Amino acid sequence: MLLALDVGNTHTTIGVFRERQILRRWRLSTVRDRTVDELGILLRQLCEWAEIPPGEISGVVVGSVVPPLDASLRAAVSTYLHAQPLFVTPGIDSGMPLKVETPLELGADRLCNSVAAFAEYGGPCVVVDFGTATTWEVVSEKGEFLGGVIAPGLEIAAEALFSRAAKLPRIELAAPPRVIGKGTVDSMQAGLVYGYVGLVEGLTKRVLDEMGGGRVVATGGLASVIARYTKIFDAVDDDLTLKGLRLLWERNRPARG
Repeated sequence: MLLALDVGNTHTTIGVFRERQILRRWRLSTVRDRTVDELGILLRQLCEWAEIPPGEISGVVVGSVVPPLDASLRAAVSTYLHAQPLFVTPGIDSGMPLKVETPLELGADRLCNSVAAFAEYGGPCVVVDFGTATTWEVVSEKGEFLGGVIAPGLEIAAEALFSRAAKLPRIELAAPPRVIGKGTVDSMQAGLVYGYVGLVEGLTKRVLDEMGGGRVVATGGLASVIARYTKIFDAVDDDLTLKGLRLLWERNRPARG
């Protein structure tokens, strides 16, 4: 079995694979100051709760965009799961040419998304990942990473509105039945959700125009929220990043023995 960890700035998604099948998945808050012991015990407890003996985990792959956690996570996996994790780092053999000016700056999550999208859906394709930031990853027909777009995430936009406007309350990120609000809450919901849908549709259409078309795949924690209000996506794949981690593990797994 393979344990895959996608460590993001806001959430950490964990999946357990048997071959290509995801047996279990968990979504946790990312806590940057967790200790080695806290991380190790957490991983063991998740596996045991899912009736997966930790001793059956034969490999661990990590895609992290939170460097302060990497050393603790590496030690936790080594100590509590008796495995040496493979971290997705610049220069890893991805099987995907990176046609950008600074390939070493490409985040692990964006590389995983691109590799998985091309393997699952072919090219050309665009991945829209709704995380702390919303990112667009563009992959050519030949399976080359061509670049992308980075925008503030929906939750960041909402937090900025709440924190900078003293009289505006915190609200649920759900769309009201109509755009024209009759009160403060539904007006804010319309602006945030429908406004963000407009941002996503506008940027995605511009990307597709530049690349000459392609399939559009949505992933990330808020993908299902946005997908309710737009037809711009050809697919919504909540496990895309985990699938990419599995593929990168297969291409870079440590030699046994």
